[in-house]
Amino acid sequence: MNTEPDMTRDTTGDTHLRVHCTTDADGRITFLLQRPANTAALSPQLLLRLRPKKGQPEKLLQALDLEPMDDGRLRAVLEPQPALAEGRWDVYLLPEPGAARQRMRPGLRDQRALVDGHTRDRPSPVAVRVPYTTKDGYLAVRAWLRTAHAEVEGIDVRDRSMTVRARLHGAPLTEAAAVRLRLRGGDGVVRTLEPRAESDGRAFSFTVDHEELATGHGPGPGAGTRVWDLSVQPGPDAEAPVIRIGRLLDDVADRKDIFVYPTAVVGDATVRPYYTVDNELSVEVTAATA
Repeated sequence: MNTEPDMTRDTTGDTHLRVHCTTDADGRITFLLQRPANTAALSPQLLLRLRPKKGQPEKLLQALDLEPMDDGRLRAVLEPQPALAEGRWDVYLLPEPGAARQRMRPGLRDQRALVDGHTRDRPSPVAVRVPYTTKDGYLAVRAWLRTAHAEVEGIDVRDRSMTVRARLHGAPLTEAAAVRLRLRGGDGVVRTLEPRAESDGRAFSFTVDHEELATGHGPGPGAGTRVWDLSVQPGPDAEAPVIRIGRLLDDVADRKDIFVYPTAVVGDATVRPYYTVDNELSVEVTAATA
């Protein structure tokens, strides 16, 4: 007798079907769900839809065949290739071609293989997929697709400065590399730092002086607040693109409100690093009067 709970059904009265998913280290996602009622003679599919920007039509859909298993459940596999376009992909059940879509609630999400994803070097392009639960309780997949990526491995915040450790994926670090802090809305104002590179040509670190960011420029968007976006340029200006620094290579789809770093006080301003809605690293400087 099977004594495991049926996580495909919601005992609270929610009629939405639930789907389990398991993600492996290569980005392959396996979906499992109970066959919905009245679909035995049909060919249901799992449908992934790239969420369009507000006011825009949907442009990308990806359908996955649901194959029956011996235990009566249905199984679909999203292979690592082709890579998903960057954005948020909502998951639907399509009972049959032409039928109305049904949003899917998440069941069990096994993402253990993603936890140490930052320890594995990634080739270009860097493709990332993280299943997650949306704010309204549905299953979605967040995807990033970058030519190269600089992954944050640690941030040490002190009173006068912060030190960031990161690792490049999809591009080598050369002797001419530079870390760039661009003032958002600051008409091209950029501060440049020389990174300390490790011998493997991938890992690097740099230290940001709080006072340098807190003085010398007027506020950006929002009275009394300015934001600096952090990037690395791995080679000479004419040859290497600027690569945004952030943290994408683990099991956290949205880290802005989860990873909160200490705030340092510099004169009449406060300085704090934070992750943006795209999981990219920035530094916010706020005047005491703001």
